[in-house]
Amino acid sequence: MNKPLERLLWSIALPGFGQLLNKKYIKGLTFILLEFIINVQANFNSIIMYSFQGKINLAFEEANFLWLLFYPCLYFFAMWDAFKDAGGGTKPYSFLPFVSCAYFVTVGILVSHNVQVYGVNIGPVWLPIVFVIPGLVVGFFVKEVLLHYYK
Repeated sequence: MNKPLERLLWSIALPGFGQLLNKKYIKGLTFILLEFIINVQANFNSIIMYSFQGKINLAFEEANFLWLLFYPCLYFFAMWDAFKDAGGGTKPYSFLPFVSCAYFVTVGILVSHNVQVYGVNIGPVWLPIVFVIPGLVVGFFVKEVLLHYYK
């Protein structure tokens, strides 16, 4: 496995792990600390547990959305940073899929109360996860358009 992809995958596991593997210890510990603070303040583990159990109403009740909205930006920035520091992201605009995902996932959190699939609200965890897909599509599309336009 190549180094940038490995760092990216470790950052998906927990923001800050990729930085630690890149020997960026202060940055890595900062991301881990921020992830812990946001996770605890947002009640994120409880939200995840209730979502897996299908108790979406309890997930909404437990969620502290003022803190939960910080999570996507921290998460995707940590992924981008680890990927970049490991030698990935050398092509122009390679940050765009990460930025686009952070935006779409944040929007997914914001609209999670209002979006239903087959008459069922899928909640503050599953909808933002689904929004990663259009985030990636839009990010890679915009990146390719910009690369084509500026060649």
